[in-house]
Amino acid sequence: MSQDIIAQRVRANPKYAALKSTRNRYGWIMTALMMIVYYGYIMLVAFDKEFLAQRMGDGVMSVGIPIGVGVILFTIVITGIYVRRANSEFDAIKAEIVKEALK
Repeated sequence: MSQDIIAQRVRANPKYAALKSTRNRYGWIMTALMMIVYYGYIMLVAFDKEFLAQRMGDGVMSVGIPIGVGVILFTIVITGIYVRRANSEFDAIKAEIVKEALK
């Protein structure tokens, strides 16, 4: 069976359209969350330096340090969530689609 025929069968499968739609929507939601967190932090840096410069306790650490670390951790967590879903749910659906196309 030629690659063109397999590709046509994949594109014709309704599961493929649903997978594309779900994956794209999920990707945009995750992107929006990341943008909100990242640019929220940047907006704090730009417009509320006094808040970020407040000292925490008697030490030298300011409020901005844990918030910045939080942004980095959020990035790692949100990436892990996306990869986990992509490797389980999205890959399983993709495998079904390919299996059906090869019949």
